[in-house]
Amino acid sequence: MSLLDEAAKAQPNAYAPYSNFRVGAAIRTTSGAVYTGVNVENAAYPEGTCAEAGAIAAMVLGGETEIAEVAVIGDSDEPVPPCGGCRQKIREFAGPDVKVTMMSRTGKTLTMTVGELLPGAFTPDHMD
Repeated sequence: MSLLDEAAKAQPNAYAPYSNFRVGAAIRTTSGAVYTGVNVENAAYPEGTCAEAGAIAAMVLGGETEIAEVAVIGDSDEPVPPCGGCRQKIREFAGPDVKVTMMSRTGKTLTMTVGELLPGAFTPDHMD
C-alpha cells in the first residue's frame, strides 16, 4: 500500500463536524514505519489539530524522529498543502529534500520538497 493510500485510508476518520473538511496524513520514517493522522476540530477553533501534527505525534510516540516521506490528502479539488505550522513541524523531523506528496479528493497530486514548502525554515541549527 502506498503512502497516499495510507493517508486516504485515515482521512474518513477525521473529526471535522464544523468545516466538514477532512484531512488525512501519512508519514514514512527512515526505518520504513508508517504513521498516520487526521485533523481533529474543536468548537474553540484554534484548539483543533492538523492531520500532519497527529501523524508526527504518533511517530514520536512510536520512538522515531526522522521523516523520510510525507503524504497529505484533503477534501479539495486541488492538492492540499500542509498549513504553515505543520510545515514547520514537518521540518523539525525532515530534511529539506524530503518529498511531500499532496493529493486532492479527485486524485490529482502535487509533490514538493520540504525546502520548497518552507524556504528559510527555522531549524534546530539556529539554536546552537
